[in-house]
Amino acid sequence: MTPDGAAEVVGDASTDALERELTVLFRRGRAASAELARAVHPDLEPAAYGLLVRLEEAEPERATELASWFGVGKATMSRQLRALEVLGLVTREPDPADGRAYLMRLTEEGRERFRRVRVVRRASYLRQLAAWDRAEVAELARLLHRLNEATAEAP
Repeated sequence: MTPDGAAEVVGDASTDALERELTVLFRRGRAASAELARAVHPDLEPAAYGLLVRLEEAEPERATELASWFGVGKATMSRQLRALEVLGLVTREPDPADGRAYLMRLTEEGRERFRRVRVVRRASYLRQLAAWDRAEVAELARLLHRLNEATAEAP
């Protein structure tokens, strides 16, 4: 136990390295999201770029499903979706399965703006990973997916 009563977590070199590399990745990811968001729309919040990614892959989707996917509260998700609506990037439509709920989807303008930026981002990935074997890229994607799944299940 630590002096404040919390359980002491003991790491090893591999978990220390993992923490360090994830910290760098997250910091760079936040910076990249800010740039990408501005490229989609000058007034777009950086956190909303990931929301556009999810909608492009899984639309239409309820706000509650989006909040669950990202691990945020409904109020946070509602605020982000409302901001995207104001910018003309997403629209809501009544959910035919539940008249009280709405489904969110990209507008044509939102889809076009997002796709232009995504093409540039993917080209950047290809340049950064040009020296990697395709199997290594696939393995990295698989392991990151596994980490994301484990993180989503964590208390």
